[in-house]
Amino acid sequence: MKGGYNKKEEQVTNCSDQIKHGDYSTLSDAYSKYRPGYSENVLSAILGLVDKPPKNIRFVDIGAGTGKWTRLVAKRGCMTTAVEPNDEMRSYGISDNKDLDIAWLKGCAEDTGLEDSQVELVTMASSFHWTDFEVATKEIRRILTPGGWFVALWNQRLIEENPLLIEIEQHLKKLVPNLKRVSSGKSDFCNTLTDRFIKCGRFNDVVYMEGRHIERMTADRYVGIWRSVNDVRVQAGQERFEEFIDFIKARLRNADYIDATYLTRAWAAKRPV
Repeated sequence: MKGGYNKKEEQVTNCSDQIKHGDYSTLSDAYSKYRPGYSENVLSAILGLVDKPPKNIRFVDIGAGTGKWTRLVAKRGCMTTAVEPNDEMRSYGISDNKDLDIAWLKGCAEDTGLEDSQVELVTMASSFHWTDFEVATKEIRRILTPGGWFVALWNQRLIEENPLLIEIEQHLKKLVPNLKRVSSGKSDFCNTLTDRFIKCGRFNDVVYMEGRHIERMTADRYVGIWRSVNDVRVQAGQERFEEFIDFIKARLRNADYIDATYLTRAWAAKRPV
């Protein structure tokens, strides 16, 4: 198997593919085409924590989706495995990254199917908030080598950097007054993550890091990014969501491009030696 990983013999049994809040089955195409990337500088800092040459780092990305983050790490030379529960997302991930040496497995954070103490680096990019924290952190600690690192990261838009994006966000709030962002890097889940990692007793060091980058995109791509978002669509309902998309299209009709600033926020937790 690519990367030299061993999978447990038993079947993965508790990773649900049921359509629900957090299910990206019908959003895979938009996710694959339009989602922005993550900060390369944050990735460099993460690899620095592991303190090994990338070619010697055994790396697993859980909840890999279509491989947006996975491919960045794989391109640095790490021995890479992507674990993704959703068949549609995993299919796009395999297709989008066929030029890279990535092993794709069906599994989830609560049950990766991997053997004990196998990897120096485990990540979850824009997906850790969907997990059962207690079960997932036990599983992640299990597959990490002593001294290995788990990194949970998110990639949020800094709308304050662009008045147009502020206007669009304000219109969304008018349409969905009670909207609560689940997957944002600004969520309550993220803001309490350092304390939760420390208090759970499975890690003995927590490092926070962040980095910004700008993505210049067409109006079509910007609309596509919104179509790849799960929590807004679920909370708005289809009718209000399409009304929101129509507003964006009208507002951007004469725009040549949109500059969006993204902030990658990452929390790294170390398994004790």
